[in-house]
Amino acid sequence: AAIALGAGGAGAAATLALGGDSDPLAGPAAVAGVSTKGDATTAQVAKAVQPSVVSLRTVSPSGEGTGSGVILRADGMILTNAHVVSGARQVTVRFSDARTAPARILGVDSAHDIAVVQARGASGLRPAVLGNSAKLAVGDPVLAVGSPLGLDGSVTSGIVSALGRSIQEGDGGDGGDGGQDPAPFLQGRDTARRTTVIRNAIQTDAAINPGNSGGALVNGAGQVIGVNTAIATSGDGSGSIGVGFAIPINDARRSVNRILAGGSV
Repeated sequence: AAIALGAGGAGAAATLALGGDSDPLAGPAAVAGVSTKGDATTAQVAKAVQPSVVSLRTVSPSGEGTGSGVILRADGMILTNAHVVSGARQVTVRFSDARTAPARILGVDSAHDIAVVQARGASGLRPAVLGNSAKLAVGDPVLAVGSPLGLDGSVTSGIVSALGRSIQEGDGGDGGDGGQDPAPFLQGRDTARRTTVIRNAIQTDAAINPGNSGGALVNGAGQVIGVNTAIATSGDGSGSIGVGFAIPINDARRSVNRILAGGSV
């Protein structure tokens, strides 16, 4: 089995305050329209989160690709995977209301597969509410929101299947998960070109497919707790078999803050 997506490297150490004045991504802790008591329905959470997730379409010398992204700020700053926009000469954002805008890449952290792009001319967008992935537990309900196969605004549900996974993402080459038998892990994007090692990944059985990369994994309160990144596949297939992986949002925030402080890492 192999994981699609990957890049090696530990990156520079950084301290991130979750919330507070020192965090440029600090925002509201509650999602509008979603109960914080854990009794919100899947439909309520999906409706609240969908406007904060976008589709990304890229053009590069090797072809066209699609992926997903999470709105970080009302002015069009968007979080996605580095492998979604890597090498792209053109990036177009499609919002939940079907509007589109060109975007530029602000920076990438290739070692941790995180990138930030800026939609041009955007305003009044609904930023996602970022949660605390350190509070996750195996069995917690989650939703994956993104654009699998270019199908914007798709929502799938599942649970946190495991925490702290180490995966090697790539273009179909063999990879492994810890000391277990190798399993195929493909980038949740419609084109995979390279290999990266992701540590501390969240495993989920919420369906993730090509095009989901960079999209949101959210908890029962509608808070983004992960960035959907890779899937395991069976044999020669490339579809979901109920084993998907996401980068914890706490790790992604550290990468975003490094990018905002100095561009590409």
